[in-house]
Amino acid sequence: MKIAVTAQGTTLESFVDPRFGRCRYFLFIDSGSLAVDARGNESAGAAGGAGIQAAKYVVEQGAEALITGSVGPNAAGVLRESGIAVYRGAGTVGSVVEKLAAGKLPPAELRA
Repeated sequence: MKIAVTAQGTTLESFVDPRFGRCRYFLFIDSGSLAVDARGNESAGAAGGAGIQAAKYVVEQGAEALITGSVGPNAAGVLRESGIAVYRGAGTVGSVVEKLAAGKLPPAELRA
């Protein structure tokens, strides 16, 4: 499974960025191998609509799950329509991915 995680850095040791649309990086992680593909968030500096742009980007990258701190209502709509499972997590990227694999990460309640 391909997991997108909002992150403050580019490694599994980086902390989860609590912001979705304006996070510093997206880490796309293969849940089987834990291979990391780190990408800067180009929508972070957008004047408006950063959440929607970020959500579309995550969808385009083929993510099946997203781990972040919070998601605004507009981005939530895009993610919900795409079928991406959204989870709330804090700590290091590696720790939240492990929690997800163990079924111990709570799903996020997305506002409409």
